[in-house]
Amino acid sequence: MTLPGPAVLWTLGGLYVFLIAATALARIGDPGGEIVTRIRSWWGIVGLFTVALLSVGWLGSWVVLTVLLAFVSFLALKEYLTIIPTRMADRRVLVWLYLAIPLQFWFIYVEDYGMFMVLIPIYLLLWLPMTMVLTGETRGFLNAVGTLQWGAMMTVFSLGHLAFLVRLPGDVDGGLGLLLYVLLVTELNDVAQFLWGRLLGRVRIAPRISPGKSAEGLIGGVLTTTALSIGLGALLTPMRWWEAATVGLLLSVTGFVGDLTVSAIKRDLRIKDSGAAIPGHGGILDRVDSLTYAAPLFFHIIRFLYYLPG
Repeated sequence: MTLPGPAVLWTLGGLYVFLIAATALARIGDPGGEIVTRIRSWWGIVGLFTVALLSVGWLGSWVVLTVLLAFVSFLALKEYLTIIPTRMADRRVLVWLYLAIPLQFWFIYVEDYGMFMVLIPIYLLLWLPMTMVLTGETRGFLNAVGTLQWGAMMTVFSLGHLAFLVRLPGDVDGGLGLLLYVLLVTELNDVAQFLWGRLLGRVRIAPRISPGKSAEGLIGGVLTTTALSIGLGALLTPMRWWEAATVGLLLSVTGFVGDLTVSAIKRDLRIKDSGAAIPGHGGILDRVDSLTYAAPLFFHIIRFLYYLPG
C-alpha cells in the first residue's frame, strides 16, 4: 500500500481538524439547525472523497477516483434533466447526453486531451440537433437544443476538468494536490461567502436571483479565499505565491458567478433547490455550481503555465 505524499496527507488532516472544530462550534451555537445539517453532510462528502484519493495509492490506479468524478457528473446531469422542461420528442435523445459521460471520462483516463476538448463542445453540439431533427418535432426546437447542450457543457464538460487535473503532472501527488487544491479553494470560498454574508451582509448584489448574496459576503469570501489560496498553493501546487493569490482571486469570483448562474436557473424554474440529495445543501448542482466555472478556469491556467511544451 502506498499513501499520498505528506502535502496531501497534511491537507486532508487539516480538513478533518477543521470539520471537528466546525462541528463542535455548530453544536454549541446552532444545535439541530441548518449549519449542523450542512456540516454532517460535509463529513460524508469528505469521507467519500478521502477514500477515492487514497485508492490511487492503494490500488496503484486512477480508476476509482475517475469513476467517482464521473458518477458526480452523472448525478449532476440527471438532476439538471429532472428540473428542466423537456419535450416528449426528446426523451430518446437524452440517451446521447448520458453516453457522453463514459466517453468523456474514458478520454480523460487515457489522457487524450484532444478528444476531451472536442467531444462535448463540437461533436455533441453537432450530433444532438441532428438527432432531434429526425424526431420531426419543431415546436420548441431551438430552446431544447440550447438547454440540453448547455446542460452537457456544465455538468459533463466543465466538471470533467476536475478528473483531468490529476492526469496533468507526471507524479501521483502532484495530480492529487491540484485536485485537492481547487476543490478546497472553491468549496471553502462558498463557506466563507456564506459566513461573511451571515455576519456582515447588508448590500444585496443580485436580489432578484439570489437574495442571500451580499457584497460584504463576496468581498469577505474573496479576501479569505485569496489568503487561503496562497497557503494551499505553496503546499499543493507548483504556483508561486503571487500566482496563487491571483488564481485564488479568480476562483473566488468565478465560483461566485457559477453559484449565481445556477441560482438564476432555479429562479427561472421557480424552485428553491435543484434537488434534495445532500441534506442541508439541496441537490448535487447546488453543491457543484461553483466548480462549473472554477474547474475549467483553473485547469487551463495550470496547463498553460506549467504543462504546455516549451
